[in-house]
Amino acid sequence: MSLDPGCAAPRQTLTVPEARRTILDAVAPVGGHECVALRASLGRPLARDVIAPCNVPAHDNSAMDGYAVRAEDLPADGEVSLQVVGTAYAGRGFSGIVGRGQAVRIMTGGVMPMGADSVVVQEVVGVDGERITVPGGLRLGQNVRRAGEDLAEGGVAIPRGKRMGPAELGLAASLGLAEVAVTRCLRVAFFSTGDELASVGRPLAPGEVYDSNRYTLHGALARLGCELIDMGVVPDRPDELEAAFLTAAGSADVVLTTGGVSVGEADFIRDLMQRLGEVGFWKIDIKPGRPMAFGRIGKAWMFGLPGNPVAVMVTFYQFVQDALLKLSGVDPLPERPLMPAVCVAPVRKLAGRCEFLRGRLFAEDGVWKVKPASAQGSGVLRSLSEANCFIVIDETRGDVTAGETVPVQLFEGLI
Repeated sequence: MSLDPGCAAPRQTLTVPEARRTILDAVAPVGGHECVALRASLGRPLARDVIAPCNVPAHDNSAMDGYAVRAEDLPADGEVSLQVVGTAYAGRGFSGIVGRGQAVRIMTGGVMPMGADSVVVQEVVGVDGERITVPGGLRLGQNVRRAGEDLAEGGVAIPRGKRMGPAELGLAASLGLAEVAVTRCLRVAFFSTGDELASVGRPLAPGEVYDSNRYTLHGALARLGCELIDMGVVPDRPDELEAAFLTAAGSADVVLTTGGVSVGEADFIRDLMQRLGEVGFWKIDIKPGRPMAFGRIGKAWMFGLPGNPVAVMVTFYQFVQDALLKLSGVDPLPERPLMPAVCVAPVRKLAGRCEFLRGRLFAEDGVWKVKPASAQGSGVLRSLSEANCFIVIDETRGDVTAGETVPVQLFEGLI
């Protein structure tokens, strides 16, 4: 998809929904798949529908421990005495036929014997040797799981694009599948930019800081199952940055950089993207994370994230993660789910841009409340480690007073 280069003009700043929509409208699944063992598919999107090769359950069976009976033998009210003629266990059924006035002891999961159509739970049955007393009022088919009730043979058990989770692993296993077809792993190249960045494991020189962003991105990308190409730290020199861009774009589906997208003298990322490819936009009405470039170089999609550690995480989870999911064949949610919570402390904010504050969500007296982190600077990574949610204050709102309700976005399932 061709991007409108006019979007790169400094006068244009997108809102958060506009930026998200621009990205998701542009990207499309990369294609390609592989068959993997069922357990190895965890977290991977399916490349094609999983079709049920058989009914699940395969036979009518009992949903409860009790007695398999004929509903027509039971009165609408009162009681009836029935003769117990055998037992049906899970995996070992009753081979006979249940006749008039008879019943079969049956365990949960036991195949319904021929002639029986309903199950009476054992708790309401009176037992006297080989006879039972059953109350009336039983509905036809009560406590019976029908063959194909969970899945009918030939039906779609798990749709294409669904990420394989624990439930999907169990569902595929219930169909007897040893392997499934999943989309190929998305290849993502990433590097940090900046002369001030030092690799971990060595002492810092004057003016240096450790490069934490690559470790943040490594964790975020690894959890998505991406194939990672870590290109390290690239100095703020145009020739080395250009070489890194071309190498990354030639070997990956997506290129992620951190730093170098603002308007500083040594911020070269946006200019290089414009010269080597296309830029969709590079400013968003968001805090933190206002300078963020999106575009492409060759066939690779490009995200130029800010350099501040918190801004990296905010922009990754608000914009990049869903783009990666869509590229992998997953349809992301149209909007991020939010829940209301009472803000227990005041928040200073200027209207005009959407802010993502770090907060701690908790329950008190049956009410969900949220406490903003004390340090909200875009370089304070500790605030993210200690938080469990984003407090999302949109561009129309100004200051928040203590006691006001605010929308929060849970980290669980997001980060």
